[in-house]
Amino acid sequence: MNMQLKYLLAVIPLALSTTANADVVHADDVIIQNSACIGFDCVNNESFGFDTLRLKENNLRIKFDDTSSTGSFPSNDWQLTANDSNSGGANKFSIEDITGGRVPFTVLAGAPTNAMYINSNGNVGLGTNSPVLDLHLINGNTPAIRLEQDGSSGFSAQTWDIGSNEANFFIRDVTGGSKLPFKIVPGAPNNSLYINASGNVGIGTASPNGKLVVANGNVGFGTSSPSTKLHVVDADSANLATSTALLENTNTGLNAVLLELKNPGASYIKLTNALASPVVGYWLMGAKNDGSFALLNDKNFQVMTIDNAGNMNVKGTVTANNVLLTSDINKKENFQSINGIEILSAISKLAISKWNYKSQSTSEQHIGPMAQDFYQLFGLGGDDDKHISAIDSAGVSLAAIQALYDLNLKKDQQIEELSKRIADLENKTK
Repeated sequence: MNMQLKYLLAVIPLALSTTANADVVHADDVIIQNSACIGFDCVNNESFGFDTLRLKENNLRIKFDDTSSTGSFPSNDWQLTANDSNSGGANKFSIEDITGGRVPFTVLAGAPTNAMYINSNGNVGLGTNSPVLDLHLINGNTPAIRLEQDGSSGFSAQTWDIGSNEANFFIRDVTGGSKLPFKIVPGAPNNSLYINASGNVGIGTASPNGKLVVANGNVGFGTSSPSTKLHVVDADSANLATSTALLENTNTGLNAVLLELKNPGASYIKLTNALASPVVGYWLMGAKNDGSFALLNDKNFQVMTIDNAGNMNVKGTVTANNVLLTSDINKKENFQSINGIEILSAISKLAISKWNYKSQSTSEQHIGPMAQDFYQLFGLGGDDDKHISAIDSAGVSLAAIQALYDLNLKKDQQIEELSKRIADLENKTK
């Protein structure tokens, strides 16, 4: 049987079935070398153009009905669907999982060219027919992807966007009011943010050797325009119950250095009052080049120092309810007796005058000796002839008081003896 006869035998029953409305079962292969049209709206002399197979009616479906029923053979039924059948339905093309009752893939009418494109390397393009990487998105304005947890599994709904444009790459918290907690601006340098395998974070470096290492530049917390290497801004209401920064070591029983300042010269911490017209603009405290600790401000400069031996120098007045000077016998040695009369004699030679410190107003007067004179007469306080120790001045005063007491006691005894002698003489002359 030649090809033309086979074709004729195949087509004639189809034509007859249309008029007779009967199924045609053909037990042999059917080969159609031209185009074929299937559907109620196919017409005689259909103009196919380049179409090989055409479905033409108002309800277009191609169903794959798998009749496998034994063993582990797959038997899921699938369907290609063009447009919804109901009025007002979607203009779409879908792949439907008939057995599962799902529609895993749909393309709506009007989808742009290259809405989804897979090249020969398996790269997927969204908006491009030349995807460079595994997934390549192109859009004229802010290409982005959305990650949405819809709450259907019992967890709170949350939506995030990841996108980019000429201004920045960003992560957007859609649920949280479309805040942008993370941004990268075009032109950001290499290793702007680097986290190594140990969890150490490097800013500007790919080799952080601590929890946080900043190579260079300014770092801001709470501000997008840090003015120093580390700039922390807290806009919360000011109070003494909370801190803007906290350094804490939770290992009990250990001594720890929580903050270290290093500088080739003097190192200071600056405390600034940001009020419009503060009494003092700022305070500085830190270690000077000579090893002493100093407290300074912008009004009186150096107001207090503590040298490396523990000696304190205060520029102003020290006010206290009480001052305790160490006088425990167990803390002392090299005990020597003193001559109170010599102490009293030395005091008589000590020049006492009224004066004021050069840093004070002339109206702020004091009375007392000069340290050099005190040192020359008593030689106390080591080699320091510029200061008078409170315990030395108290000791000298107590020694002088004792000497005066002894002198007065002797004078009283002499007076008492003289009074008796006078009384005896008066009695004899009567």
